[in-house]
Amino acid sequence: MSDQGKTVTLCGWVQTARDMNHFAFVDVRDRYGITQAVFPNGDDATKEQKAMYAVAQKLGREFVVSVTGVVKERINKNKNRDTGDIEIIVSKIDILNTSKTPPFTIEDNTDAKEDTRMRYRYLDIRRNPIREALLLRSKLAQLVRNYLSNQNFVEVETPVLIKSTPEGARDFVVPSRMNPGQFYALPQSPQTFKQLLMVGGIDRYFQIVKCFRDEELRADRQPEFTQIDCEMSFVSQDDILNQFEGMVRHIFKTMVGHEFPKFQRMPYSQAMKEYGIDKPDIRFDMKLVELTDVAKGKGLAMFDESELIVAVNCEGQGKLTNKKIKELEKMAKSTVCSAQGLVYIKCQSLKEGSLKIASSISKHYSDEELAGWAKKCGAKDGDLICIMWGQTHKTRESMGKFRNEMGTRLGLRNKGFEALWVVDFPLLEWDEEAKRYQAMHHPFTSPKPEDMHMIDTKPGEVRANAYDMVINGVEMGGGSIRIFNRDLQARMFELLGFTKERAEEQFGFLMGAFEYGAPPHGGLAFGFDRMCTILGNAPTIREYIAFPKNNMGRDMMIASPSIIADEQMEELCLKTTVEVPSS
Repeated sequence: MSDQGKTVTLCGWVQTARDMNHFAFVDVRDRYGITQAVFPNGDDATKEQKAMYAVAQKLGREFVVSVTGVVKERINKNKNRDTGDIEIIVSKIDILNTSKTPPFTIEDNTDAKEDTRMRYRYLDIRRNPIREALLLRSKLAQLVRNYLSNQNFVEVETPVLIKSTPEGARDFVVPSRMNPGQFYALPQSPQTFKQLLMVGGIDRYFQIVKCFRDEELRADRQPEFTQIDCEMSFVSQDDILNQFEGMVRHIFKTMVGHEFPKFQRMPYSQAMKEYGIDKPDIRFDMKLVELTDVAKGKGLAMFDESELIVAVNCEGQGKLTNKKIKELEKMAKSTVCSAQGLVYIKCQSLKEGSLKIASSISKHYSDEELAGWAKKCGAKDGDLICIMWGQTHKTRESMGKFRNEMGTRLGLRNKGFEALWVVDFPLLEWDEEAKRYQAMHHPFTSPKPEDMHMIDTKPGEVRANAYDMVINGVEMGGGSIRIFNRDLQARMFELLGFTKERAEEQFGFLMGAFEYGAPPHGGLAFGFDRMCTILGNAPTIREYIAFPKNNMGRDMMIASPSIIADEQMEELCLKTTVEVPSS
């Protein structure tokens, strides 16, 4: 309303054009919103206005226009728009460009499928939800840079063409024309380079950096993604956690007005035992309850042969039909949870004198025994207890996934923010197929000092000086205190099955740097795309990436990846016969 009476020029796209005979109304959309432009054609309209009205009749959706006119207060205000109190009485219009009819409506709730939106992403970006997502991303990047710069962090760019390492996820590789038969790799993270920066005396480093992993995709993964990558020298784990907890608290307060209390620090062992997963969503309870001691030894073979029998109590779900229970059983055995199966107890009545329990294992246990299980789970009338069994670690993971799925179905995961640190991860995990240890995080993570005495005798029991930040059940970031001693780093590679020659070939540059006064150091990296989705309450990181790939790693808009000319293949010393899979 402050512009009322002013003559203004507005440039943008035609959202809609409506011819009302005596008036034409054109909604003009730009990055800042939608404004109604009015073209008079009544008896009191001037010759110029009638001419502009004639132009307005020719406008189509998404035409690019420039309109000039006087700002007036609207009689029929639109409370759903920021500019809904005013309109522009047009005295001049220029059609800057015409447009084909777009393949979907450019509106908040579009009629397009995701593949179509990805193919015409430049049109999708005109929609408010995508534009606002990109603005949120920009604001977050600026906030991070300002915060860390004010904390004396130095932004340093690290190389994109680096050396391939076979550990971890698959690399994207790039052939070198000038070095026939040799390849660069795109970085999965700047890990070794930021450690070398610490050796170089850049004691506080950060970078908002592109990383690349050739792995199977899902809602929170893309082949190329962005990290907030950080490292510090002369620090302890507490220093790191306090520093970056402060940053995240600042981000959430500034971006969405949420004030976190001090983050809980939960040991990995507790997270797995109580939540079945190392990134627990603590917005809802439904903790895992172990029933091994009361369920084994009763003649039910699948229980008697199991290491662990574990349950969760789904409050208020005891009235689910048998059909719905069958759906839960099917979901438990699917790839969602990968459990051996699911048994249930319906707590229809637990009151003394009217004991009534329905269960899929009633013939093996009395009602009194099952009521004891229900009591151990904290169940009450109307609740549903779901039970899984099997090998300890796998069963906890399956139940953790089931817990999350039930939390989502029951609407327990769609509100608020809860954050914690998960700490004291195992340093190593045993790979049964390869018959050797693998690093739980990566090979540069330091063991906890108090566990160093077990590094040679009980390496599987050594805890890592590592930590993950979890928000709403999503791993938002993770890191560790690093190894900075050559001998310890060499021992770590040995535990991971590296020969001395291979370790030197792959990482000799890093171990060599450790011989020149490497300082103690540590750091972490945050998933920048994931943080955007949490702040914006969106289901997928694709909404916050300007030009994302689909779930097959393809860019539908530019048709990438694609074959290259035979001449290029020959220059790169690659074979020229390539079979292209159908997209």
